[in-house]
Amino acid sequence: MTMDKTWLYHYDPETKEQSVEWRYSSSPLPKKFRVQKSAGKVLASIFWNQDFIFLIDYLPKGQTMNAEYYSSLLVQLKEKRCGKVTKGVLFLHYNALAHQALATPKKLA
Repeated sequence: MTMDKTWLYHYDPETKEQSVEWRYSSSPLPKKFRVQKSAGKVLASIFWNQDFIFLIDYLPKGQTMNAEYYSSLLVQLKEKRCGKVTKGVLFLHYNALAHQALATPKKLA
């Protein structure tokens, strides 16, 4: 089973119809401002193996990924994978602080 985290950016681009405005032909062109991709973002944690996506979790705004939150993800994962994995699980995750905290190996055990 593999786990990875990624930032998902979201923004609401304006359509051509929404950006239309009436002006005289002698008027200067209006300035257009770019919408930054970082107008909003969310951290997604994804757990999968070669057959299934077991869990996709979006970190709530204002929350940080710490050992307590990561441990709660492991509990959710255990509930979700019930019946889908019958053999032992080899868990692959990288060396982030939340993954190395003392509480994490206890949950994995």
